Amino acid sequence: MRTSCVVLTALVALAAYYVYIPLPGSLSDPWKLMLLDATFRGAQQVSNLVHYLGLTHHLLALNFIIGSFGKKSAWSSARMNVTDTDFDGVEVRVFEGPAKPQEPLKRGVVYIHGGGWALASARIRYYDELCTAMAEELNAVIVSIEYRLVPKVYFPEQVHDVVRATKYFMQPEVLQKYSVDPGRIGVSGDSAGGNLAAALGQQFSQDANLKNKLKVQALIYPVLQPLDFNTPSYQQNVNTPILPRYVMVKYWLDYFKGNYDFIQAMIVNNHTSLDVEEAAALRARLDWKSLLPESITKNYQPVVQATGNARIVQEIPQLLDARAAPLIADQEVLQNLPKTYILTCEHDVLRDDGIMYAKRLERAGVEVTLDHFEDGFHGCMIFTSWPTNFSVGIRTRNSYLRWLDQNL
Repeated sequence: MRTSCVVLTALVALAAYYVYIPLPGSLSDPWKLMLLDATFRGAQQVSNLVHYLGLTHHLLALNFIIGSFGKKSAWSSARMNVTDTDFDGVEVRVFEGPAKPQEPLKRGVVYIHGGGWALASARIRYYDELCTAMAEELNAVIVSIEYRLVPKVYFPEQVHDVVRATKYFMQPEVLQKYSVDPGRIGVSGDSAGGNLAAALGQQFSQDANLKNKLKVQALIYPVLQPLDFNTPSYQQNVNTPILPRYVMVKYWLDYFKGNYDFIQAMIVNNHTSLDVEEAAALRARLDWKSLLPESITKNYQPVVQATGNARIVQEIPQLLDARAAPLIADQEVLQNLPKTYILTCEHDVLRDDGIMYAKRLERAGVEVTLDHFEDGFHGCMIFTSWPTNFSVGIRTRNSYLRWLDQNL
């Protein structure tokens, strides 16, 4: 009995050591976040082991684990019609909210899920529930795009998928089929989905052949640039759940099919050092001393290397492609974008990507709403139901839906 108690105590101590990480007191539901983060870290470690053993790619293994927590079939009810179909060869899940007699035509939202361009699905419970709520509360048709993921495809195929599916949806005959008002269509996405939504918005703003234009874009903690991994939010949240800096750099390299040997060099901004001529012209567009308020910059200092590794940009020129990094787009592109909503979270390495994009859009004359949550963390908006229900998840989702309802 005594031995069993010792073993049990040791196991509990080890579990507590694995789960516990020091977190700022301002974070929403910190112990619940520790448990969520520990679960995700454990899944990552299992997938890395599977990869090491040569069984399958670690991202395929990790996505299988994520999917096992709850993929939902296209289930319809009296108030909601949900169907899986394809738009020009791209799989989508369509949510048709209840019709209102006073509004014969519905609003339309194209939603693009997050997951580092490699994980998650329009069909997992979190995104199914989010899109269901959007369709019901907005009296809208929601098109959730099941774009192809890394490692099956790499940049720019994800961009091509969301552009192709959205163009199909915006055809007059398709909008008529779903009873969607062609003047009330928006695009939205979270994290990597926010990146793809921003890229899509920029591309559509320049397409003179589109008969219908986007009315709004709503970007949820979007990832918008891979050139500076030492913005104040990257420095402040270097090891914060759910997205530490090291993991974000790996997602970028996965997206570009880049070499992991570059991770440490990119973390210290060696890929955009002063001697990398290709990056020099873009530096002003990422000047966070100019784009961020003093309340954000605080005492943080830019990390700009005099000499670095020019080979990184030469081998991965996608780093400088505005389709991957919407934050570096030309001012002439930005000024044509629709009314924009950007949600950011304090405890997120991507916080400053969103704030800088909001400032660049404002300078270009775009109407922008920046919605910042002091107790938020990356990914929080999809965590609204038990057992991963967070107070800030419910508040961010409500704020997001309220803005869409008032502006779309």
